[in-house]
Amino acid sequence: MTTLKYKVITSEKQYDNYCKILEQLLFSTPKSKAINEEVALLTLLIETWDKEHSIFNQLEPVALLKSLMKEHQLKSLDIAKKLSVSPGLVSDILNYKKGFSKEVIRNLSELFKLSQEAFNKPYKLKSPVNAHLKDASVMNTVKELNAA
Repeated sequence: MTTLKYKVITSEKQYDNYCKILEQLLFSTPKSKAINEEVALLTLLIETWDKEHSIFNQLEPVALLKSLMKEHQLKSLDIAKKLSVSPGLVSDILNYKKGFSKEVIRNLSELFKLSQEAFNKPYKLKSPVNAHLKDASVMNTVKELNAA
């Protein structure tokens, strides 16, 4: 009985090894059908590990953005330029004063090569109106209008 060349990833060491192998295969030439199948299998195994072990799924959007900025050595001004938005907007987002717009979510997901869902999660905002309250979140309220 033959043993499998690749198995389900169960450790960081195995994950790193598979990533290195995948990188070598991607840059090898020529590409045969066997190599393409090997690339597909390794990609599936690596993506499965990433989904199960990614901290990005656990972080709320602002913490995720701050983490990515630190990892890529970007400042808020760099993010503002890359997203074509004002530095004030980025500052407000990073300080929980404003939420992510659909356009900002799309652009961040493209910039960092992540799914839009990573930035499209609910989180608490700090509003100047309720800043005096501890852990107060911005709430949607219904305003009653009197008919004239």
